[in-house]
Amino acid sequence: MRLFLCEKPSQGKDIGRILGATQRGAGCLNGSGVTVTWCIGHLVEAAPPEAYGEQFKRWSIEQLPIIPPHWRVEVKPKTASQFNVVKGLLAKATELVIATDADREGELIAREIIDLCGYSGPVERLWLSALNDASIRAALSKLRPSAETLPMYHSALARSRADWLVGMNLSRLFTVLGRQAGYDGVLSVGRVQTPTLKLVVDRDRDIARFVSAPYWAIDAVLSTGGQPFTAQWVAPDTCTDDAGRCLEQLVAQLAEQQIRSTDSAQVVSVETERVREGPPLPFDLGTLQEMCSKQLGLDVQETLDIAQALYETHKATTYPRSDSGYLPDSMFAEAPTVLDSLLATDPSLRPIMDQLDRAQRSRAWSDAKVTAHHGIIPTLEPANLSAMSDKEAAVYRLIRAHYLAQFLPHHAFDRTTARLSCSEQLLQAIGNQVVVPGWRLVLVEPQPDDVEADAAPRSQILPALYGGLACQVDSVDLKALKTLPPRPFTQGELVKAMKNVAKLVSDPRLKQKLKDTVGIGTEATRANTISGLIGRGYLLKKGRAIRASDAAFTLIETVPAAIADPGTTAVWEQALDMIETGQLSLDSFIDKQAAWVTQLIVKYRDTSLSIKVPQGPPCPQCGSATRQRSGKNGPFWSCVKYPECKGTLTIEPGKRTAPRKRRDGRKRA
Repeated sequence: MRLFLCEKPSQGKDIGRILGATQRGAGCLNGSGVTVTWCIGHLVEAAPPEAYGEQFKRWSIEQLPIIPPHWRVEVKPKTASQFNVVKGLLAKATELVIATDADREGELIAREIIDLCGYSGPVERLWLSALNDASIRAALSKLRPSAETLPMYHSALARSRADWLVGMNLSRLFTVLGRQAGYDGVLSVGRVQTPTLKLVVDRDRDIARFVSAPYWAIDAVLSTGGQPFTAQWVAPDTCTDDAGRCLEQLVAQLAEQQIRSTDSAQVVSVETERVREGPPLPFDLGTLQEMCSKQLGLDVQETLDIAQALYETHKATTYPRSDSGYLPDSMFAEAPTVLDSLLATDPSLRPIMDQLDRAQRSRAWSDAKVTAHHGIIPTLEPANLSAMSDKEAAVYRLIRAHYLAQFLPHHAFDRTTARLSCSEQLLQAIGNQVVVPGWRLVLVEPQPDDVEADAAPRSQILPALYGGLACQVDSVDLKALKTLPPRPFTQGELVKAMKNVAKLVSDPRLKQKLKDTVGIGTEATRANTISGLIGRGYLLKKGRAIRASDAAFTLIETVPAAIADPGTTAVWEQALDMIETGQLSLDSFIDKQAAWVTQLIVKYRDTSLSIKVPQGPPCPQCGSATRQRSGKNGPFWSCVKYPECKGTLTIEPGKRTAPRKRRDGRKRA
């Protein structure tokens, strides 16, 4: 029997249909000589510390480090029945085809089960980038040898085991140290989650430390030939900051008076530059999450779930967990089929389709820049828009627009900069005139959020200007402005920061590695990392923004700098790449990680943490201080001498447990 092992039931159904395996069985589909079965995500997981000994059920510094002599995995209780199905089928299989997701994690999901079940027969690999029928047939016709992707499994296993060593040991260490200091929560530590959390903590610190500075700007409305336009005052260098903002009120007031005192401004110079912009690439997952957060207000996990549904359920788009926006050169030949399917899906696209140049080859097609996965694009077959939810359709249209943009001309516009003299003051007017709409017919790129909104020059079309022309001064507006603090992260912006974290690393080699690996975390894990931090209470959702909780500040102030440093992730990724290319063994990597974790425990095990713990009213039994603890019925005040003294006080629902402090040290009202 030839057995196909998929990652999810929906994938099994799609592949089974092409193979003729449509007869339902228990947790599988059967056909002539072929069976398709599936996992439900991870059917097995790394065993917890207590699986290596009863003594590890109790968290204690004396037991650290916990380094398994032989690594174990356990069947996940919730999906044990499906594991037993897969195990039974593997025992009967004469051939196996791994058909899990085509990435490092998919390799881990399949091969951990294969190893645990002791399957030793021949293995091939199905490598899929889309689940539409044509893509499945093409992939089935060119199965890969098992040995070709086996190093990905070793790399994934190395990542999983090293994460276990860091997470299990250091979370226990700092949680116990925190409890000794009176902190009753869990201080969870992780290689990706902790540097991600530090990004938010650092941003919130920058916001709290920010001191707004006043500055002044002048807008002058001018006109010529009855056509008005706006010019901005150019302040002298002697009174401006690096951004060109005037910091001296008296200078700005004098300039306003001088400009207002005359009724004309003379054009000194006019320069026009033709600007051409190529279309943005098709989406990788991180860029899609960032765009959906900005334009649609979606959480990063929600975007991933929608992209997964477009891939699995609707067969409308290709594999979503991609870290590349580029496409293989070979896929250019499929472009006419994709475009025809888009028109069949949505006939309202006909006016745009008539403007496409199907022979145009944008920079998106490049074998040299494609990673394990290519950009997220529409599939070769028509989709059913009416079957999609409103949010699914909105995300689909974004993906579709980025693909259509590849066949439209560059966006071109003339940027004109005019400088004018007005009573010894210099004014500048900037205008943009679209020459070729190009790809912006289907896609409007969002503008950056980090611009001082009140001071930003507005887009305008200038009248015909030339040197020596006198323009009428219609009005003058002196504006008193203030610099704005950094914005809190949104989830989409945090994903972008995780991808671009290389700029925070000083070591040139590590900086380059973080650029090569697209930052900390992976496209497949960033949403889970952020969701996990929210679930643990480290990150708080406030509208579309996310802020760090008090526990987050406590954790980042507590853990070793190396754990919160994104450079650590870069070192790991270098090693994982070496494992994948055969330059480093799995065992050697784990031995080094175990030694490093051991060093950290030795260094910090006697540390006394300085944690601000809310203090409650006096103990009703002995009069000592009380601290907040968590119980089955919620938080309560407990004597600091517990367990010797068991005095407690209830905390009334809705009451603040203790005075909270601002990040600048002052009490909040």
